Amino acid sequence: MESIGKYRVIRELGKGATAVVYLCQDPDEDRQVAVKLVRFEHDNAAMSRRLRKLFQTELGIARRLDHPNIVKVFDAVVETDQAYIVMEYVDGVSLEDFCRIDRLLPLHRVIGIIFKCCLALDHAYRHGVIHRDIKPANILLDKNDNPKIADFGLAINIHKDMDRDSTFVMGVGSPAYMSPEQVKGYPLNQKTDLYSLGVLLFQMLTGRLPFRARNPATLVYKIVNMDTPVISRLNPNLPEGLDAIIKKALEKDLYSRYRNGAEFAKDLSTVRYQIVSDEEPEVRDTRYFEMLRKLEFFLEFENVELWEILRSAIWRQVERNVTLFAEGDSDRRFGILVRGCVEVSLRGRVLTRLDAGEVVGEMAYLHAADGKRHSTVVTLEPCLFLEISGAALALSSEEVQERMQKALTAKVIERLRQANERLAPQGPAATQGSGPPPAGGLDLELLPM
Repeated sequence: MESIGKYRVIRELGKGATAVVYLCQDPDEDRQVAVKLVRFEHDNAAMSRRLRKLFQTELGIARRLDHPNIVKVFDAVVETDQAYIVMEYVDGVSLEDFCRIDRLLPLHRVIGIIFKCCLALDHAYRHGVIHRDIKPANILLDKNDNPKIADFGLAINIHKDMDRDSTFVMGVGSPAYMSPEQVKGYPLNQKTDLYSLGVLLFQMLTGRLPFRARNPATLVYKIVNMDTPVISRLNPNLPEGLDAIIKKALEKDLYSRYRNGAEFAKDLSTVRYQIVSDEEPEVRDTRYFEMLRKLEFFLEFENVELWEILRSAIWRQVERNVTLFAEGDSDRRFGILVRGCVEVSLRGRVLTRLDAGEVVGEMAYLHAADGKRHSTVVTLEPCLFLEISGAALALSSEEVQERMQKALTAKVIERLRQANERLAPQGPAATQGSGPPPAGGLDLELLPM
């Protein structure tokens, strides 16, 4: 395709279920623009009518919205066989790129991005617009960390009677980001967008969604009925103030949720001063990842699984003669000794010493019925210790839980074998058997004919 209307096509930018987006040159304004093109299906008149309406809605809404964090719409054309909408070209990527556990942005950048999105949604609401489909794919991020909310084609004009507004389609939105009232098909207000933005904030901080399921029905049930996981349990390195913010954004009760984007943004601004680091987060995380990648314990872990462990664990610099775990304590923490040496003892008697790369405190985690500790672990020199919370691990992906269970079980078996080697010389002489047992259940002998 060489052109769309007067716009010269440069290249394709992306493709969705119903539309293709092209980078084009606007000859009149001498600027690059993004053109979203939809071709109508003659054998599906209902879908074509709906797409026409969505295009008209997006243009009508865009003319009322003028905000630096909302993609500008310059023009929209509806023809017999196709329609296209001409938008501001954002030279960047969508937030989808930063929702994976191994691609998460530093905390200060996430807070800044969501803060600006809050103000953009507040602007839209004050102009009578609800987006209804806030999700990572619909928010673009330019090279200066400025988010741009796109795709207002599914929006509601709340200045109209929503019962008669033909743009109000029940169930519009992406299920994982939909509010409880949206999945139930209830009338919506601006708080549904703030809920969806809260889901996005949760995902950009943890690399996972607050509610996950194998099928849509289970997902809807969880969104409507289950409590949101406490975010600090998934990532203990986050400021505690974020727990209350996430909880309020994802409240199922509309009266308890944030009233508007400005209120949400104000609370986010209070968290920023808590972010203190002498080292760039990206540099620090990469350095920690490389340290774990070299440890034998994590040899079978995939990179994405290792990133998930890294994000949910706490790194502790521990001085000499510090007790990491004490006999009689009850908790399900364990960890990996990344650097240094520790002594393990029982009732004041030394059991063993463990060096870098060894797992420590795993028995309290593995024993589901008895979390009491039966040994004491003390550092013999300054150590770097990766502490893993059992509660955080329980909220991790099934893949990580399974991989960790296998790795810990293998380590316990290895230590039992080592213990057997040390105990064997102290035991009495073993009884000698006559030979290996028979291969089958019956010992048969052939008689000569």
